[in-house]
Amino acid sequence: MSSLNIVKGIVKKNPSKLKGRSTSYSKDEISPLIKPGDEWEIKDEIDIEPPYSRVVIFFNQKTGEYLYHVNEPLIPDNLRNFIRSVKDNIIEDIDSNPDKREERIEILRRKIDEFAIEKEINLSGLERERVFYYVYRDFEGYGPIEAPMLDPNVEDISCDGTDIPIHIFHRRLGSIRSNIIYKDDAELDTFILWIVQRSGNHISVASPMADCTLPDGSRLQATLGREVTKRGSSFTIRRFKENPFTPLDLLKMKTLNKDILVYIWLAVENGMSIFVVGGTASGKTTTLNSILLFIPPGKKIVSIEDTREINIPHENWIPSVTRPGIGEVNPITNKKMGEVDMFDLLVASLRQRPNYIIVGEVRGVEAYNVFQAMATGHTAYSTFHADDVRTLVHRLESTPINLPKALISSLDIVLMQGQVKVDNKLSRRVKQMVEIVGVDPGSNELTTNNAYEWDPVGDVFNFSGHSYVIERILTMRNWTMKRMEIEIERRKKILDYMNAVGIDNYRDFASLVSYYFKKPDGLIDRVRQTLGEDIQ
Repeated sequence: MSSLNIVKGIVKKNPSKLKGRSTSYSKDEISPLIKPGDEWEIKDEIDIEPPYSRVVIFFNQKTGEYLYHVNEPLIPDNLRNFIRSVKDNIIEDIDSNPDKREERIEILRRKIDEFAIEKEINLSGLERERVFYYVYRDFEGYGPIEAPMLDPNVEDISCDGTDIPIHIFHRRLGSIRSNIIYKDDAELDTFILWIVQRSGNHISVASPMADCTLPDGSRLQATLGREVTKRGSSFTIRRFKENPFTPLDLLKMKTLNKDILVYIWLAVENGMSIFVVGGTASGKTTTLNSILLFIPPGKKIVSIEDTREINIPHENWIPSVTRPGIGEVNPITNKKMGEVDMFDLLVASLRQRPNYIIVGEVRGVEAYNVFQAMATGHTAYSTFHADDVRTLVHRLESTPINLPKALISSLDIVLMQGQVKVDNKLSRRVKQMVEIVGVDPGSNELTTNNAYEWDPVGDVFNFSGHSYVIERILTMRNWTMKRMEIEIERRKKILDYMNAVGIDNYRDFASLVSYYFKKPDGLIDRVRQTLGEDIQ
């Protein structure tokens, strides 16, 4: 079927009345991204903000290319000019910004009606809703990228410059083109200035780069103008859920299995330090944030990041972020005035008597202090860019980190994670759970043990049969192996119970973990009653 026939079919099936599904496809709008005669077919459709917006994913049978098509109400030129005037009028007029979203929406609707009366423009009900959508989208939402910002399947949004289609990193399909394009420098520059300011940061020609956190928690990296990015302003947004993934979500996505999850639960609870290691887009931060939910209640936690990504429900937690400086670099300190880097925050954190130190990503001289902290009894968690343990050790030993192997051995577990293809679909898998056993005195090499390993052939996780971490926990808790086996089975049943009762919120998950830490028998009684099984 040609793309032209597909478009006609959609319009016929879903007339644009802003009731139920709103469609606005036309041959002119889809061209030139989809050309008549190309073999395109619809692979997926999702309503974003019904009845206003939806997304259709097309697939080209000839080239194997996907297209992420955002479908919004079409507006004629006269209405487009009216929308522009309404937004200018609202900016000049509104002198307050109510906290409640409903109140802000009501103000927008009232201003639209007042401006239409003032200009003696008679809007039909359909036109009024179309005007409202674009005014709402640009004031309350994220403008042209509102749809992908709300799409749960989108992980990254990347704009490489002017007159270039924005690329979407789709959870299942990987990186694909979209029909969203900023057509000139002025439009894109204005958007960059607005979105950075909305994040509470500043960007200008003098300082044309910004790295900040959006109000919804997503991470933004932006550049302004053509000084540092020659194709025009650019931005990359890494999406983060308001309700972060829990370990149960990792189970459902088969990132790991129950055996590994219980192993991590025991390790975190008993103060084992873990690095989540992998390549770009391997899901390191998501996994790290999930396993932090196993930290026992009441423990003092300090997190250190360039931009806020860690999100945990613990009360006794200090989330700290770096701060850029101003002016010239001081040749003595090698920093700008007022600059606070990760090293500064890490040194400060050691004076705050934390039980757990979380560093968003280790990549510089701060690594030395992280490992010093582990060597002196602190538990530390972080992410690290490396493809395997050999590369991890090599990077830690090389400039600028320069760690001796004796300090590297303070790390307990390396969780190796990667982005892989399973049944021709992009997935994340914990490829290895590597235990750092120590340093061999003869060869001066690190001794490691692969406790768990992913088998790509069967897409299963295999246990090596031995774990030094479990042995250490046995000694710390004064447990027998029989007692450990009972504990492992108990925690597996608790995970089954969480699935059975529909735990889908990270706060609820952490609350049950906390309850089991304080009153294990009480929770096991509830698990017995719900699952109807005899649990020791």
